[in-house]
Amino acid sequence: MVSGQSSRRAALAEINVTPLVDVMLVLLIIFMITAPMLQHEVEVNLPEVTNKPHNTQSEEQLVLTVTKEGNVFLNRKAYTLEALRPHLQVLSQAQPDQEMFLRADAEVPYGRVVQVMDAVKKAGILRLGMITQPEPDTR
Repeated sequence: MVSGQSSRRAALAEINVTPLVDVMLVLLIIFMITAPMLQHEVEVNLPEVTNKPHNTQSEEQLVLTVTKEGNVFLNRKAYTLEALRPHLQVLSQAQPDQEMFLRADAEVPYGRVVQVMDAVKKAGILRLGMITQPEPDTR
């Protein structure tokens, strides 16, 4: 009886890896063929620009701020996008050549920044500048 138990254990201990290797090779070939087809982005070599800081501390300038959470502030006063547009329209009508600056956190989703820019444009303000962090001096 002891010899019968040992033959069962020996049979259970041997795992046939050939089917596993076959499946892995087929999957590898499929991924190698389909991976280049999935890349549909345009490669762009963006320029690195260092510019002089622009003073935005004047009382006459309008600064729109978009926080990391996506909240919108106009000169430190919180607005929703729906409430911001009418307010900007009033400002645009009062001063048609009004210049506005947009400060957005680096982690804000791109779509949210575009929504804010769209609200500014629809309100009639055509001069919108972007406030960025100056590049650190690496000299």
